[in-house]
Amino acid sequence: MSTTSEWILGFADRALAAEARLTSYDQAAGDGDFGGNIAGAVKLVQTELAGLPTAASAGDVLSATAAVFLDRVGGTSGPLFGLLFQALAKSTGTELTADALVEGIAAGLAAIQRVGEAEVGDKTLVDALSPAADAVRALGPGASLPEALKAAAAAAEKGARSTEGIRARRGRASYVGDHAVGVPDPGAVTIALLFDTAG
Repeated sequence: MSTTSEWILGFADRALAAEARLTSYDQAAGDGDFGGNIAGAVKLVQTELAGLPTAASAGDVLSATAAVFLDRVGGTSGPLFGLLFQALAKSTGTELTADALVEGIAAGLAAIQRVGEAEVGDKTLVDALSPAADAVRALGPGASLPEALKAAAAAAEKGARSTEGIRARRGRASYVGDHAVGVPDPGAVTIALLFDTAG
């Protein structure tokens, strides 16, 4: 099993364990289906990755993960996560490297912002993904993959925590106004889980 497979399967385990928590956040700020959608997605990913050849490349693993989120997951966030995994897959060859991570996160962030038009401060997953992109870029050339993942995890976690005090300006949470203040954005929390699993 490749390091990338271990990362994605570890993320699946963490997301499943967090399903109830993510659902509670979305019940306060959205329509309550986020946790279930993410849990359903990662179960499908587990099945897809189990069917890949043992020698599947990191890029193949990420492509399979992207396809699940883009093509088989309901809700708004599924396709957004799919765009991130798709960008990571495009930047990754046989193995995931720090340079590929930098390129993939930046491209994924750009794709998500093109589709959703969210900026930092809107209380969305961008609040965790954008600082993660900045953190890995700031390491510069020569950084190792563990260093890059650790930096991404720390920045994403800080960004996810910051969403607790934000009044949403995008997505369903924007409809409930101040009712969502004090509740972290579930998408941002899931981005933090993704990188924390790897880091």
